[in-house]
Amino acid sequence: MTLVLGIDGGGSTLRAAVADADGGPPPTTSAAGAGNARSVPEAVLAERLAQVVAEVLPPGRAADVRCVVAGFAGAGIPGRAGDGGQDLAGRALSAALLRHGVTGARVRVVADSEVAFAGAPGTPPDGLVVISGTGAAAARMRGHRLAATADGCGWLTGDDGSGFWIAREGVRRALRAADGRGPATLLVDRLAEAFGASAADPASVRFALVDGALAGSGPASLARYCPLVVGAAVDGDAVAGRILDEAADLLAESARALRPGHGEPLVAAGGLLGREGPLLERFADRVSRWGLVPHPVRDGLAGAVALARMCARQP
Repeated sequence: MTLVLGIDGGGSTLRAAVADADGGPPPTTSAAGAGNARSVPEAVLAERLAQVVAEVLPPGRAADVRCVVAGFAGAGIPGRAGDGGQDLAGRALSAALLRHGVTGARVRVVADSEVAFAGAPGTPPDGLVVISGTGAAAARMRGHRLAATADGCGWLTGDDGSGFWIAREGVRRALRAADGRGPATLLVDRLAEAFGASAADPASVRFALVDGALAGSGPASLARYCPLVVGAAVDGDAVAGRILDEAADLLAESARALRPGHGEPLVAAGGLLGREGPLLERFADRVSRWGLVPHPVRDGLAGAVALARMCARQP
């Protein structure tokens, strides 16, 4: 029986699944640490890929793997010869597959947006996908391939509306409230406590916010505090609620930049926009003006498996 391997390398989590090429029961899955092809060192990424492949690949079945499709955050970003995200991810994946004897398979390394979009019902060839997790990006697909992007520029210069962006805005607005430049917010106490300060000691709060943000300045590290902003918004905090509104505005703006057609397929992916994501309802309201209804998917793993199965059916 022929097997396929699908991989989704997100900014926070790397996931893999092995499945029968012809369909059948749900695939066997595994997960490891962050899988961004631009921010995770190549050797570390190779080790994590080797780990998840080992956990999902049945013993003695390496020769049965027909196709591998792997989508990585950062893989759609070009670089100098040999150091683009796709190149780095490709080398790391090749090393991991070779370690486990997967040598006869067709291998495709693509952007995470490609595998996320493929998770839509029926695996449509054309449409839009908007991702908001640790990072954020929008993309247009044509023929199952990445045709255009908006944002996805990384935490320093973009990723507007991402988990990193929300957490950073939470810290910024907590600091404004703490020193009197902005309105009061629950974020002051909640973030200060998360960074190890006592809310009963106002003098330490400001320093805790600054030092905590610096200590967690990497995208995946600071994005871990995004749930505190979401929780404050759920509890009725106006400042936190405005942050989420602005994040949804920014994600809708990225979708609009790709000139959406009325009613065309739109996939919403990532921890913030996927199934039960805290930005999904806000985002859906904003894109409805263009006749779009987002189909939420948690991540790109199902789409990676779907594309690998399509690959396996090709002569």
